[in-house]
Amino acid sequence: MVSKEQIEVVLEKVRAGLRSEGGDIEFVDIKDNVVYVRLKGACGTCQMSTLTMKNWVEATIKREIPEITAVQAV
Repeated sequence: MVSKEQIEVVLEKVRAGLRSEGGDIEFVDIKDNVVYVRLKGACGTCQMSTLTMKNWVEATIKREIPEITAVQAV
């Protein structure tokens, strides 16, 4: 079973890039190998946030933790 701590370790890698753009990401929950996160700051209102979630956040988490099947923004 994937733990919150495992997710947070991967999110720290993503946070550096998001913070450089004035944003951040918050872990919300994990259910049935789906991670739920909230984009914050500039990333929460950015028009590119959908691409950021799919191509960067989700890809990074799935690469680091293969058990994860999806990442959803809430």
